[in-house]
Amino acid sequence: MSERIILRTGESLVAGGPPFTAAEPEVVIGELDGPVGTALATLTGNQSAGHSKVYAILNTDIQVRPVTLCVSKVTVKNTRYTNILMGTVQAAIANGVLDAVRSGAIPKEKANDLGIICSVWLNPGVATDDNLDHQALFDIHRKAMTQAIEKAMNHQPSIDWLLEHQEEITHKYFQMGLDGKI
Repeated sequence: MSERIILRTGESLVAGGPPFTAAEPEVVIGELDGPVGTALATLTGNQSAGHSKVYAILNTDIQVRPVTLCVSKVTVKNTRYTNILMGTVQAAIANGVLDAVRSGAIPKEKANDLGIICSVWLNPGVATDDNLDHQALFDIHRKAMTQAIEKAMNHQPSIDWLLEHQEEITHKYFQMGLDGKI
């Protein structure tokens, strides 16, 4: 029997692809009969304009396990943005979840007992880019989701690593502010 997974968190940033394809999911993972399950059910029933919550699906009516709820980090106001978020990116997240199960990051025997809440960020530029590379967008969001889950399940980065490297790391946008670029 696997250990109980009460609540784990993880995030990942994958960038460097074509314009507007960067991904930065943040995940919360835990047992459905614990705080994550309660949060997942509450979020599902608490829809709000511009912040729809949807399950990660491979295609319409094919939901993945562990059940995964996608929550947009930004207010969605544009139909094209919505279709990309609830299409390409939603499917990428679903595939990333299954990749994490396949790799063993999520124990297969726990697939029906766990829930995942994924805060999704999608660059607003997708709504205006007529040359958006949907395959790259899919691949990058899939990879980022798998990495976020792996980090959550492996408690990464560790507190020892963080303490050792704290003074070496400067937040990108803080540094840009210091450099007068924002």
